[in-house]
Amino acid sequence: MINDTVPIGAWIEPKSRLLDLGCGDGTLLRRLIDDYQVQGYGLEIDPDSINQCIQKGLNVIEQDLNKGLKNFPDNSFDTVLMSQTLQALRNPHLVLDEMLRIGNRCIVTFPNFGHWQTRSFLAIRGRMPVTKQLAYQWYDTPNIHLFTYKDFEALCSERQIKILKRTFVGSQFLGLNSLCPSLFAKTAVYHLAK
Repeated sequence: MINDTVPIGAWIEPKSRLLDLGCGDGTLLRRLIDDYQVQGYGLEIDPDSINQCIQKGLNVIEQDLNKGLKNFPDNSFDTVLMSQTLQALRNPHLVLDEMLRIGNRCIVTFPNFGHWQTRSFLAIRGRMPVTKQLAYQWYDTPNIHLFTYKDFEALCSERQIKILKRTFVGSQFLGLNSLCPSLFAKTAVYHLAK
């Protein structure tokens, strides 16, 4: 879940059309609908999460993002949002392309696997880290692609994806997130366009 320090709402036009990919239990989508009066829809694969979305009164479609977004026409949404899901997809680069095909803009958040705690856990203990943010063991994690914000920016450059804005969340010491995000940012947040 994204906390209040992430400016996702500031990047979404009020009363616009929004698609939330991998919307989970719908908490963020519900909040964006309530706060910005967006016409919001969610895609989710987990049946329990879908039930929670329905209980929140959300429009949600059961869909596996790994199978693409071909059921949506070009430019059908103003914004396509994907929060903490990109690293769990088989072909994240293809999903990014699809997001920008069906949406005018997109917002992507993901864990920065270059964070100093992740690095030190691996270096000192010699094992894959298990933290509050990365709460799984290596063998049962949904995170199949481990990457840093620099890796993501290189991908955007290769695919001619424009980075409109970016911000980093994580360090409790003000300024460290932007001063050295590769070490101090736990979460990267990007606003993108084609």
